[in-house]
Amino acid sequence: MTLNVESSPGEHLPPVQPPVQPPMQPLAQPPRQAPIATPPLLRLIDDAGHAAPAAESGGFALPPLTTLLRLYRQMVVARRFEAQVTALTRQGRLATYPSALGQEACEIAAVASLAPEDWLFPTYRDSIALLTRGVPPEQILASFRGDWHSGYDQQQHRIAPQATPLATQALHAVGLATAAKLKRHSTVALTLLGDGATSEGDAHEAFNFAAVWQAPVVFLVQNNQFAISVPLDKQMACRTIADKAIGYGMPGYYVDGNDVAAMYAVVTAAIDRARSGGGPTLIEGLTYRIEAHTNSDDPSRYRNAADVDVWRGRDPIERLEKYLVSEGALPAAERADITREAEELAAATRDCMTRQATSDPLELFDHLYSPSSARPALAEQRAFLAAELAELAAPSTDKGANR
Repeated sequence: MTLNVESSPGEHLPPVQPPVQPPMQPLAQPPRQAPIATPPLLRLIDDAGHAAPAAESGGFALPPLTTLLRLYRQMVVARRFEAQVTALTRQGRLATYPSALGQEACEIAAVASLAPEDWLFPTYRDSIALLTRGVPPEQILASFRGDWHSGYDQQQHRIAPQATPLATQALHAVGLATAAKLKRHSTVALTLLGDGATSEGDAHEAFNFAAVWQAPVVFLVQNNQFAISVPLDKQMACRTIADKAIGYGMPGYYVDGNDVAAMYAVVTAAIDRARSGGGPTLIEGLTYRIEAHTNSDDPSRYRNAADVDVWRGRDPIERLEKYLVSEGALPAAERADITREAEELAAATRDCMTRQATSDPLELFDHLYSPSSARPALAEQRAFLAAELAELAAPSTDKGANR
């Protein structure tokens, strides 16, 4: 075979024709499988305020009446606080506020189950959990007013900063719990999560590390059924969030999140288990966010008002109140005292939010490094700003300044 060097390769070949492509057809969507039946909720007091059947209790017993009365008081006070803060937000006293109206049973039960040495890792929606653990309103609301990133002493209250990024605090809780275990301390970490947070990778990592290391941590997911505007069935196909615990090798509980008695019993048992070396637990409290995601949200765009009305009928405070009344454990004098405490707190909250916050620009440089490891460049910047502030505060010597 000889090669014609006077012609270029392919010169005498017919041109290549592109293949004819058939018109594109839309991909057929596979039929969605029918959802698996949701398991019954674990509950101790039903919607009507009656003791639930033993079959729904999961083997847990009703807490003593004295405990239930304390939980009732805390929920009533917390709701009055929520209503007051929401009103202040509408008046422009706060930049934003995410209400937990309707979720009181989850948060109050969780905090009431903690021992003084335990740590709480909250989200931005868990202000009433902070309130119940003893943080003053002015310190809780400092971040929502823009005064501080976190207005309270975390070490004093054993509460981490309220986390706005979803699920990051779950990893922090596992880290602290693991450190406590290595130091042979009895500390347990309890972290609050929303249903949307469980769709984050950080939640998976926290669940997995906690189970592998058998960390003394409890994950409480407040499933209020919407991650802002995304309903739960658009986030996951599993029947419950609690079912996910199986894949990580830890116990999981699917609890009526509007039954404070059940929430308290289950969270207390999980904390005791963690403290005794039994490892982590995942608890899902099924509840509902009655108010908007925040004051800047319009929930009418993504949920039905009729559903909100249904959940208003499952109010956690009214449910417990009916039970206490039926047991003769809520006399008129007790009611009046609870109302008085709630109104005093509301008045104190209004007062502290009316006062103008004082801020020192030099605080920008505080709490970044310990004094022994302060950076020279930071000290130089602080001195520069201090001199500039002093110059602005000094009386002007310009002759024309008083014209």
